[in-house]
Amino acid sequence: MRVGLISDTHGLLQPEAVAFLRGSDHIVHAGDIGDPAVLDALAALAPLTAVLGNNDRGAWAQRLRPTERVELEGVVLHAIHDLAELAIDPGAEGVQVVVSGHSHKPSVARRDGVLYVNPGSAGPRRFKLPIAVGELIVQGGSVSARIEELPVVSA
Repeated sequence: MRVGLISDTHGLLQPEAVAFLRGSDHIVHAGDIGDPAVLDALAALAPLTAVLGNNDRGAWAQRLRPTERVELEGVVLHAIHDLAELAIDPGAEGVQVVVSGHSHKPSVARRDGVLYVNPGSAGPRRFKLPIAVGELIVQGGSVSARIEELPVVSA
């Protein structure tokens, strides 16, 4: 199973991000969506789990929750926008993967048996940070992650 990861679109869903996510069995958006059209476009590609980011405001954002938990082929994933607000012990709660955003810095790290993935920002470029998305490969109860940097598109 391939799980596409995206965060911090801030209203801009770049064609390169869509191309990367196409073929995903599930997509997780880790907040700061910026525009409900982004969610519609992603949901047209695959089943979608999305969380509320600190910049998501308006009536459309009221349907989003600050965290979501989803089980995909036996792997429990916890999504949150800002990892600093994580209020659970993922390992103690049976979570194998935590997906977050907010920092705009792509990262993959394993701590205490839990995989932490931040796909970075797929929206407008901020500072000199890359534009990026990510993916999880879930197979036989194990999970691996990778980040894909996208070309920088002028705004």
